[in-house]
Amino acid sequence: MEIKKILNNSVAISIDSNNKEIVVMGKGIAYAKKVGDQIDPLHITKKFVLSSMQYPQKILDLLADVPLECVEITDNIVQYAKEKLSLEYLDTLYISILDHIRVSIERYQDGIIINNKLLWDIKNFYKEEFEVGVYALNLIEQVYGIKMQEDEAAFIALHVASAKTNDDIGQTYEITHFIQNITNIVKYYFNLEYQFESLNYHRFVTHLKFFAIRLFSNPNNSNKLFNNDLLDMIKERYIDAYLCSLKVKKYIEEKYQYHLDSDEILYLTLHIAKILGGR
Repeated sequence: MEIKKILNNSVAISIDSNNKEIVVMGKGIAYAKKVGDQIDPLHITKKFVLSSMQYPQKILDLLADVPLECVEITDNIVQYAKEKLSLEYLDTLYISILDHIRVSIERYQDGIIINNKLLWDIKNFYKEEFEVGVYALNLIEQVYGIKMQEDEAAFIALHVASAKTNDDIGQTYEITHFIQNITNIVKYYFNLEYQFESLNYHRFVTHLKFFAIRLFSNPNNSNKLFNNDLLDMIKERYIDAYLCSLKVKKYIEEKYQYHLDSDEILYLTLHIAKILGGR
């Protein structure tokens, strides 16, 4: 494989068998080499097809500047996330985590620590993704000797959650904030404490995640009609949960200009009722 451009000692640009420009990475693969020299494929640990990437120049600038240790840590994190969450491998996840790790290490080395306002919520709403973040922090401590706060694990968890739903991290942040607000409405309406390990709580949060994805992906919903007889029956059986769902409905309509359909109110009422134990 011939070198077309050298970014640093461990990153170069070449052409693959499909005549596409690719970035190849591996410890010292470009050391003491020049354009036109050959790279041993056995020493390549990572490849990117540039044409498949968004903002390729930004990515090249990142890869040219990032230490190899960060690349190796990122490889381990993404592989762990892929196995734990059955993720399809996404180059965008690799790049976003690589960039975040590089910046966070620089921040900690400069004594700059950023708190994550959604730490508690991310730990509860994205448990498996948060475990990936904790795994990442352990790797960083092993390699760099830097012990980071859980806030960084939560930031990494958001990157993983974004890849899982194929959303950008800004939307994942909005979804997390949305879930936080809805669960708080229910919590303070009934003055209750959630059982975070319970199946009903997990189902409630999962329902809110998928609702939020629909909300942010298609804010102009079609106002479908459900079986009103069924809604009337549920309303009568779970009056407390239904009244709370109306409070949630009011918040969503005022905040997001999204009108909840009858079926959405029904499902929301059922989930709240299960949280309450059938009230």
